[in-house]
Amino acid sequence: MSEHGDSIVPFNPTDLQSGEPACKTDITVLSVNLRTENSNKEELKDIKKPYEGTSLLQDEHNKDAKLSSLHPQPPSLPKPVGLGMGGKNISFEEKARGRRLRNSQESLTDPGETGSSTDSLKEDTSSNGQSLASGRPLDLPPMETPPFRIRTCSFSETENERSDPHKERLKPSRIILSPLQPSGTYPPLENSAASTSLRTTNRIDRDCLDYSAVGRRGRSERLQRNLSDSRLLDTMVSDSASVHSMKSTYSVLNPIRPRDVRNRSFLEGSVLGNGALLGAEELDRYFPERRLGIYVATWNMQGEKGLPYNLDDLLLPADTDFAQDVYVIGVQEGCPDRREWEIRLQETLGPYYVMLYAAAHGVLYLTIFVRRDLIWFCSEVEHATVTTRIISQIKTKGAVGIGFTFFGTSFLFITSHFTSGDSKVYERILDYNKIIEALALPRNLPDTNPYRSTTSDVTTRFDEVFWFGDFNFRLNKARGEVEAILNGGVGADMSPLLQHDQLLKEMKEGSIFKGFQEAAIQFPPTYKFDIGCDVYDTTTKQRTPSYTDRILYRNRQADDIKVVKYASCSSIKTSDHRPVIGMFQVKLRPGRDNIPLGAGQFDRSLYLEGIRRRITRELKKREAAMKNQNNSTVCTIS
Repeated sequence: MSEHGDSIVPFNPTDLQSGEPACKTDITVLSVNLRTENSNKEELKDIKKPYEGTSLLQDEHNKDAKLSSLHPQPPSLPKPVGLGMGGKNISFEEKARGRRLRNSQESLTDPGETGSSTDSLKEDTSSNGQSLASGRPLDLPPMETPPFRIRTCSFSETENERSDPHKERLKPSRIILSPLQPSGTYPPLENSAASTSLRTTNRIDRDCLDYSAVGRRGRSERLQRNLSDSRLLDTMVSDSASVHSMKSTYSVLNPIRPRDVRNRSFLEGSVLGNGALLGAEELDRYFPERRLGIYVATWNMQGEKGLPYNLDDLLLPADTDFAQDVYVIGVQEGCPDRREWEIRLQETLGPYYVMLYAAAHGVLYLTIFVRRDLIWFCSEVEHATVTTRIISQIKTKGAVGIGFTFFGTSFLFITSHFTSGDSKVYERILDYNKIIEALALPRNLPDTNPYRSTTSDVTTRFDEVFWFGDFNFRLNKARGEVEAILNGGVGADMSPLLQHDQLLKEMKEGSIFKGFQEAAIQFPPTYKFDIGCDVYDTTTKQRTPSYTDRILYRNRQADDIKVVKYASCSSIKTSDHRPVIGMFQVKLRPGRDNIPLGAGQFDRSLYLEGIRRRITRELKKREAAMKNQNNSTVCTIS
């Protein structure tokens, strides 16, 4: 009996004469109490029979072996044939079953655990091999697991054993830990594959994500990314600059190695160049699906000095899930104070966006906002204007266009105001032709596809073109008939009205907006309303309700532009026109670093003023709420 309570059978030389194994510890790996030792001897003898032939081999081995004083003492008996480490016939499955790994419950501070790491992987096959040889398992009674035994002898103990060869050598017993039991019950599984229990079963903590696993997937894999800032932690990248770097513990930015900073050149590169600022690698980092969200809004403000108190409904509709990457706002008959209009736009969009560029032609305003972390991929911005009036000093009718390149995709945004009048269709077509011929863009920007460009049409010199504004095309229908159709409950189906639309008719004939498309119209006519209400013109002119405000688009490659939403903003009623908004997803392509970059330029003074206005507005709201709370009377009963 050892100090830990294990039953240990010493070596007995007389057992060699009886044909039994010399060491009985091969069959006593489990601790057995003294009260049950006698009852199990008979069963253990049957198990020992397959090893009877090993006693002679052990005797020869003890005579011939010459051990160094620094080597550990070898075991008393060799492993049974076919079951030891050197066995040739043992299968991989049997090896796996016989292997005992260290359990996490074993004490790491035990002085006996000072051996090599291979000691913990030694096979405990003596007991398993005997059970298999006997053809039946060991039916030992369940006993209490003894404390952990020292599996290796110290140096002094080894020397003492060698100094006394006749001293009985003991083989320490090995423990077998019982399997760990779960601390709680597992959550019940549901039949639905989208159930909470199934979705959380294999969830990995974001703090334990392995960057090397991402690198093994390859650079070509595109990771899912959301446009919202609230999911920045999920936007892992797969470029060489961050995969092999240590994960940053203090920032959500992608880690960069000093070697990559030294080697990278953003001034030269190609579409396939490694490290190019506008190349495929950077494009896939920010846009795994290579789709850019664009929000376009057009509004004829009727020259009103007073602006709506809140522009959230115009730029941030409540029925949309996410804000877009680029906001383009075109205004016709804009307010006299253009700077105030731009500040109000910045105040509404907040600190997430910066004004990339703004241009004007008289009372035509065109403003472009982008997300602040995307300005580095924008080229220099160019703009041009065209007037369609006979007297060029009168700038109420015409167009203003802005062009730039984002990565390798060129964009052109045009807002225009055509000739008004129910019957002046031909004049409006002349306005269109003059604009596409006279709009001088691009000037310094390289054409991304010169083989498809023509000098007579500016819209062919850009990859993606959005043209929007007050086109002034009317419905060739009497007002009474139009109102009868609207009051008839057509709902979202406006096809009875669109059959009489002048613009759609001219586009089908190919006389205007060649190559352009328009999303399906599912909103009522946006012109002309009485200011402040939803009633169409009640003046003496009794103008027919019409779709004068439109958004059209054109792309060089088919299906580059996908429409997400096309609607009117009925909540803004400060003008006789209702604003029209459109949301689009646009295909992006990698570019070359020879494109002249804007280097992150934006209107800093406008940004700061817009943020200051935003903070002031919030403070006023809080002060008003506090005053209302202080003025309220509360009755108390003592």
